Amino acid sequence: MATRPLNPSARKSARKPGQKAGEKAAPALVVDAAAHPPLGMPAQTFLTDYWQKRPLLIRNAFPGLQSPLQPEDLAGLACEEGALARLIQHDRARDHYSVRHGPFEESEFPGLPQQDWTLLVQDVDKWDADVAALLPAFSFLPRWRIDDIMVSFAAPGGSVGAHVDQYDVFLLQAQGHRRWQIDARPNPPQGFRADAELKLLREFEPSHDWVLGPGDMLYLPPGVPHHGVAEDACLTFSVGMRAPSAAELMGDYIDTLAADADEALRYNDPDLAPPRDPNEIDAAAMERVVQGLNALRMNDPDRLGDWFGRFITVYRAAGEVSAGGAPAPSRIELDFALQHGATLWRHPWSRMAWRRAHARGRAARLYVSGQEYALPAKDAQALAAAAEIDLAGYSALSDTGRACVLELVAGGHYRLGRDDEADDEGYAFGDEEE
Repeated sequence: MATRPLNPSARKSARKPGQKAGEKAAPALVVDAAAHPPLGMPAQTFLTDYWQKRPLLIRNAFPGLQSPLQPEDLAGLACEEGALARLIQHDRARDHYSVRHGPFEESEFPGLPQQDWTLLVQDVDKWDADVAALLPAFSFLPRWRIDDIMVSFAAPGGSVGAHVDQYDVFLLQAQGHRRWQIDARPNPPQGFRADAELKLLREFEPSHDWVLGPGDMLYLPPGVPHHGVAEDACLTFSVGMRAPSAAELMGDYIDTLAADADEALRYNDPDLAPPRDPNEIDAAAMERVVQGLNALRMNDPDRLGDWFGRFITVYRAAGEVSAGGAPAPSRIELDFALQHGATLWRHPWSRMAWRRAHARGRAARLYVSGQEYALPAKDAQALAAAAEIDLAGYSALSDTGRACVLELVAGGHYRLGRDDEADDEGYAFGDEEE
C-alpha cells in the first residue's frame, strides 16, 4: 500500500475545545515572566488583552524576589499610631471571621494561635521606602491610578474569606506560599453573607486554583471573586488601584461647583410663553435647566481637569502632609543647601500628578495633595516624577518651577537633608508632623 506524502499545509489547525474555525483563541490565563518581568509580555499586550477584562497568573513576575519587609516589621508597623491595620481571625468550626482594628500592642502577637489568622496593613509603601521601591515596576500604569501597597502576613490557614474587589489589584507573593482560588466565569454570584463583619461572598465556586510562591503575581480585574489561603506562613503584597465610584466623583465635583458658583447664576426664562398646562414641567423648562447647569461650566475641560487633579491626588485614608514645626528655608538658603550637596526628599504621603492645559496658551498644572500649581509643562512633568530633587534637577527647572519647589518645601511636601541621612532616616517625616 502506497504511503501518501506528508503535506504540512494540509494539516488540521490545532484548536481549543469549543473554539470555532477562524476564531481567535482567548489569551492564556497563566504566563511565565522570567524572561520579561513583570508581565511576561509587552505592556500594551497586557493592557489590551487583560486589563479590566480577565485575570492573569504571572509566574516569576519578580524572579528571585527577596521580600523587602519581614513579618516582624509588619507587626511593628501595625502597632504604630496612624497605621491602618486589621487582624482577621477565622474560626473553622463555626466558619466565623472576626475583625479587630489597630493600632495593636506588641504583647498581643506572641499570644496568637499557630494558624488561621491574617494581619493586614494598608499604605505600607508610605511607611517603608524599600516597599515603595517596588512601584516603578508598575510604570506601565498611570502613577495616579495606583492607590497603595497593602501587605498581609498570614499564619498557615490564614484567610480573609472569599470576596470581591471593585478595583484592579496585583497580588504579589513575597514570602511563603498562598493558594488562590478564583471564579473567572461570566456573571459569578456576588451576594454577601449576612452573618459576617466583612463583605464575604455567600456563594463561591472556584473555576481556577493556583498556589503562588515568592515572585509569582496574580492580577485580578474588578469584580472577580477570589479566595486566598496561606499554605504556610506567608507575606503577600497587594498593589491596589484607586477607582472612585461615580457617586464619589459626582459628589465631589458638584460640591466644588457649588462652592465656586456665582449667586447671580440662576434659573431664568425670559423666553417664557403661556404654558399649555401650568402644572407641567415641559421640554422648554428642561432645556433652560441644562443651560443653567452649563453656565457653571461643567463642560469646561480645564475646569474639569483641575477639579479631577485635585481630587485624585488626595489620599482616601490617613496621612495628610503638614508643614511641621521647623521654619521653612528661604530661597537663598535652599539654593545654598542644594549647591553644597543637600537633597530634597518627597514626603511619602505627598501624591502628585500633572496635566497639560486644554486651552491654548494656558500653563500646565501640577497637582499636589489636592492643591494645584500653574507651571510650564516641562517643570510640572519633572516635579510630578521627582521623588528626590538634587542640584541638577533643581537647576533644570525654570524660575517659576524653583519658586514652586520652595512652596512645596514650606508645605512639608519635601524635606531638605543630605544623602547620608537617607539610610538612617528613610521616611522619617513623623517628628515634623507632630
